[in-house]
Amino acid sequence: MLNTLSDPSTVVIVSDTSIKNNIAISIAHIHSFSNPLEKTLYHTIKVMSTEEKLFAIKCGINQATQISDTSHIIIITNALYTTQRIFDSTIHPYQIQAIAISKYLQMFFKEHLSNSVKF
Repeated sequence: MLNTLSDPSTVVIVSDTSIKNNIAISIAHIHSFSNPLEKTLYHTIKVMSTEEKLFAIKCGINQATQISDTSHIIIITNALYTTQRIFDSTIHPYQIQAIAISKYLQMFFKEHLSNSVKF
């Protein structure tokens, strides 16, 4: 992890969500060598836990792909089971988030074939 923080082409996203009293809070910390630490916080109501986790991951990926010269994205999350939903288009309740994430990743991978994302 310490090596990646000094690599100017790597962006690290730490993503987490919490739901209490039907209010979901998602937070994403985005760090890259060339940019200061960014924190994004969202509040929503009446969403499912999986949907909220996908939303937090989507926001982090969106921000990471906007940082110039990014070729590696590392996503740290406690929702590895949820991340499998990103690539399964047959799960209808999560298709909106999965499509948005796939769109950001498609643009990211089109830039350079060697770009990578790790969960």
